[in-house]
Amino acid sequence: MKRLIIGIDEVGRGALAGPVVLAAVARTGRVRLTHSALGRIRECKQLTAKRREAWFSYLTGHPRISWRIARVSPSVIDRINITRAANLAARRLVRRMATDRMPCLAWLDGGLALPERIPHRVFVKGDERKSIIAAASIIAKVSRDRLMARLHRVYPAYCFHLHKGYGSSYHRRMIRMHGPSPVHRRSFLSKLI
Repeated sequence: MKRLIIGIDEVGRGALAGPVVLAAVARTGRVRLTHSALGRIRECKQLTAKRREAWFSYLTGHPRISWRIARVSPSVIDRINITRAANLAARRLVRRMATDRMPCLAWLDGGLALPERIPHRVFVKGDERKSIIAAASIIAKVSRDRLMARLHRVYPAYCFHLHKGYGSSYHRRMIRMHGPSPVHRRSFLSKLI
C-alpha cells in the first residue's frame, strides 16, 4: 500500500528568543523538487535568503505540495524544554497532515522524535539527504524569519530582524541592557541575566 511521505524539520532550536517553528511537507503525485531557475532543492542553511524566499514561494504555491507549520511559544519551551516542545509540534503536524485515504510515514530530521505508534523514520542530516525534509526546512526557516521581523517591530530594541533571535553578541548585549522581552526564552538566559 502506498504511503504519504511527510517531511518534517525545525528551526529556532538554539535561539534565545522567539518560537521553535516546524514545517511538514508532503507531495501528492509525482513532484520533483527541482526548479529550472533555482536548481535542485537544498536545506535552508545552504541557501541565501533570496533563494530561500524563491523556494518558499514555489513550494507553498505548488498545487501538488501540501504543507503546514507549527510553532511552540517561548513560554511553553521554558515550561517543557526545547526538545519536548519540538517533538510536540512534530506530533501536531503529523496529525494535521494525515489523511483517511492514505496512511502516512513521517521522515524526520535528526533531532526530532515521534511516539512509536506513529510510523516514522529519523534521518541524521535528513535536511541534506532527503529533498522533502529540505523543503520543510525552507518553509520553517522563512516562516520563522518573517515572524522574527514582525517581532522586531514590536520590540525594536533587540533588532530581531538582524539575528532572528539567536545569541549574537549584539543580541546578548541588548538583553543585558534592556532585560528580556516577553518573547525571550527565560530558560536559555540563565547565564546572561
